[in-house]
Amino acid sequence: MNLNQVTVPSLNLSRSIPFYEKLGLKLIVKSLPHYARFECPEGEATFSIHQVESLPEGDGIYVYFEHNNLDSYVNELIEKGIEFDELPNDKSWLWREARLRDLDGNRIIIFFGGENRLNPPWRLDKEYEE
Repeated sequence: MNLNQVTVPSLNLSRSIPFYEKLGLKLIVKSLPHYARFECPEGEATFSIHQVESLPEGDGIYVYFEHNNLDSYVNELIEKGIEFDELPNDKSWLWREARLRDLDGNRIIIFFGGENRLNPPWRLDKEYEE
């Protein structure tokens, strides 16, 4: 199995589409006002937004995008007018992350995990998996 797509809610796709294009995603489906899908610049995953009448309550959605040159990429986004809640910093789980929210409040984490993304020191051994 492979994760293909993540979809997040939006109140207004016409406002949301330019935000995600600034992040570097390529718009490949535009079915306004209800749906839009983007292609990630690397790999084969897609990301989409769909119109909702009200946003979910509570902690909401977290979407992680990995970038090999996190700090320079964040600086590029700041120059494009993207505002961050948290600038790049090292986390105890051995990733470097920057955090922001889209226009609907969905949490976006841009990170670099490197080898630790799939193989952290605390990864379960195969013999443990059942």
